[in-house]
Amino acid sequence: MFTLPSRKIFFLKLLNRPANVLIMCIFISLFFCCLIALSPLSSDGCQCENYKHKSNVKHVQLRSEPPQLLQRGPHKLAVLVPYRDRFEELLRFIPYMNKFLSHQNINFKIFILNQIDNYRFNRASLINVGFLKSQAECDYIAMHDVDLLPINQELSYQYPKKRGPFHIASPELHPRYHYTTFVGGILLIRREDFLLVDGMSNKYWGWGLEDDEFYVRLKEAGLNVSRPVNISTGSNNTFLHIHDRVRRKRDMAKCFNQKEVTRRRDKQTGLHNVKYSIEEIKEITVDGASADILNIRLSCDRELTPWCSCDADKAVPKLSESQIPKAGSVIVPNVKKTVRGVNKKRKK
Repeated sequence: MFTLPSRKIFFLKLLNRPANVLIMCIFISLFFCCLIALSPLSSDGCQCENYKHKSNVKHVQLRSEPPQLLQRGPHKLAVLVPYRDRFEELLRFIPYMNKFLSHQNINFKIFILNQIDNYRFNRASLINVGFLKSQAECDYIAMHDVDLLPINQELSYQYPKKRGPFHIASPELHPRYHYTTFVGGILLIRREDFLLVDGMSNKYWGWGLEDDEFYVRLKEAGLNVSRPVNISTGSNNTFLHIHDRVRRKRDMAKCFNQKEVTRRRDKQTGLHNVKYSIEEIKEITVDGASADILNIRLSCDRELTPWCSCDADKAVPKLSESQIPKAGSVIVPNVKKTVRGVNKKRKK
């Protein structure tokens, strides 16, 4: 054993020899390395494996198919949108309706029925064309205005449970039209029911009345119109009506004998004799939502409906006996007066 003074002397002598100091440092380093190598492994490795396993499970869950897609029924809806020069509304309509219908687990496809000829707009004929194009793929349709968006998810776009159309934009809920026989805006109808009434009339060039004539067809076929019930909203907050009446002026002109003929039930034209050609079909995607655009060129029988263009001679052509509507076939009272009458009552 060294005494305290002798230890100091020993270490001082040792420090004065650099080679000895180097050997001592190496010895101490090897000693601590051996201790670390012989110590037990920590559990960090297992925790890392567990963490990696959990991450893999989460990744699989995120990539799995959403459950709602698996719950869609056997029916498929064709959303038929008559269209011309409404690009701003279209950019809003496609993603909005895609989200709205997906929320209800509806199996659907949107068809934009774009009229590209130079005749006046014919909403009913476009719907006839859209039905003919979609009937092999879809078993019910929605006749849908591009400027009317549903806000309330209580409005169901499901396949109608019973025969007859389901009028989503009912008179009690539509922001503008409130007369009892109104079936415009948004109307669902089964494929077999649309075939039963021979679709819609092809005589309605310009704005208005084609829905009212269609209502008479439904009534004559014994098909009752159903409408939403127990809806928590009203005519002011059920739909978003994005029509700009200043920029998008409606073609309400009446030329030749259009006013007389179109106010009566049409038993001459319909789905069976709509004349058209589809020039092109394109798929459009807006914010991830897709739709098919059908560029449709309609044909006009000038002898039957000279008002498909009002820029010709305004002389009223002589009608044949078969073309003269019967006195008892008036379809509806004047729609414009009906709407104003309702608004006056509300102001009072």
